[in-house]
Amino acid sequence: MRLDIQNVTKQYNATKYGLKDFSIGIEKGILGLLGPNGAGKSTLLKMIATVSKPTNGEIILNRNNIVKDPNYMRKQVGFLPQDFGVYPNLNAFEFLKYMAAMKGVGGKNLSVKITELLEGLNLIDSAHKPIGTYSGGMKQRVGIAQALLNDPKVLIFDEPTVGLDPEERMRFRDLIHQLANDAIVILSSHIVSDIDTVADKVAIMKNGNLLAYGDQEELIDKVKGKVFETTIDKNTLHEFKQNHIVIHTLIKGNSAIVRFISQQQPNEALAQKPTLEDAYLYTTKTF
Repeated sequence: MRLDIQNVTKQYNATKYGLKDFSIGIEKGILGLLGPNGAGKSTLLKMIATVSKPTNGEIILNRNNIVKDPNYMRKQVGFLPQDFGVYPNLNAFEFLKYMAAMKGVGGKNLSVKITELLEGLNLIDSAHKPIGTYSGGMKQRVGIAQALLNDPKVLIFDEPTVGLDPEERMRFRDLIHQLANDAIVILSSHIVSDIDTVADKVAIMKNGNLLAYGDQEELIDKVKGKVFETTIDKNTLHEFKQNHIVIHTLIKGNSAIVRFISQQQPNEALAQKPTLEDAYLYTTKTF
């Protein structure tokens, strides 16, 4: 199982691009897409899911060009878009049956499949209540369930943990790990903690460009020796932020404890063990 995005560009008008000459190769496992809002993550995922077509370039799944033959991908893909919508008057069981029909999924075991998904996503007790009465997190879990109906070989999740509480987030991560044994899983987020606990590979995007791609360790290596912590007068924090890439601050009385990135170790600053969040901020702020 291999997915290749080759020199893909999405151009909306003479000056506006969603993606610019984007290339990446993805194999079985979990790819985490990181980038600020507007980075092009959703644009890329919609093209992989064949919801949108690239202006230029090719998307190849197992040597099949899915731009020319989108049905090849549609038979194998599960997609949870960022703006996933539901029918509020249907209950979860009815909605998943409807989505199964749309995907061409049926058979005598369909009800069993839906029940298993609802149980796995902790929705079985509410399965016969109208979705319009669900919380945001419950609706998101219904969206995850519909993406899994056809036992997809390519799974695409765009900001999937929006609305999920910490326990639901943990359950979702466990589910992702299980699915990645037999599928390509692409997980998009601007929240680093959603990515660093599950992703085998990480791609960092900004303004439609791929800035960095590799194992988490490879990306973190690029910021080794550049992450520090120091304590400063909180009144000087604004000036400090103008001269450094600040990762986070903790205000204590008149002082501010600052974690930041610098090419050289300033006086009285202590070196810190870098994280994926450090690498992400370093990459997006530097390039």
